[in-house]
Amino acid sequence: MAPRRAAHSREATGAQEEPRRGASGLLQAARAAAERAYAPYSGMNIGAAVRTVKGGVYTGCNVENASYGLTSCAERNAIFAAVAGEGPAMRIAELAIHANANSAPPCGACRQVIREFGPEAKVIFPLDGEARTITVPELLPLPFRLS
Repeated sequence: MAPRRAAHSREATGAQEEPRRGASGLLQAARAAAERAYAPYSGMNIGAAVRTVKGGVYTGCNVENASYGLTSCAERNAIFAAVAGEGPAMRIAELAIHANANSAPPCGACRQVIREFGPEAKVIFPLDGEARTITVPELLPLPFRLS
């Protein structure tokens, strides 16, 4: 009988096996995640890939719901997979987004979550048909803080 995989396996958390280094490898991982998106309402398939400071790569895709407020963005799904894989001390080095759209910058909620785990991270996303790379402080200059 084959051994059972633990619930926290690389597969269960969205971790990628041996991704290519650099932005192009991260964008390829995001593109592959977008192919698995559940987007029957908007038709907008989005994938995200997070590279952590430890070098792990985790992916996520958008998952829509008929009750729109229950939809979950690709960026947050990738970040949550990274936390599940590496624990609460996980930090983002860079995050890439792929979408079947001309422009797809992160939404406000995703910007705040990206900031929480990667205050100095690089974020790569499509803008006017081109891949745009900016830092989190440029993306969210005034983040919400509890202190």
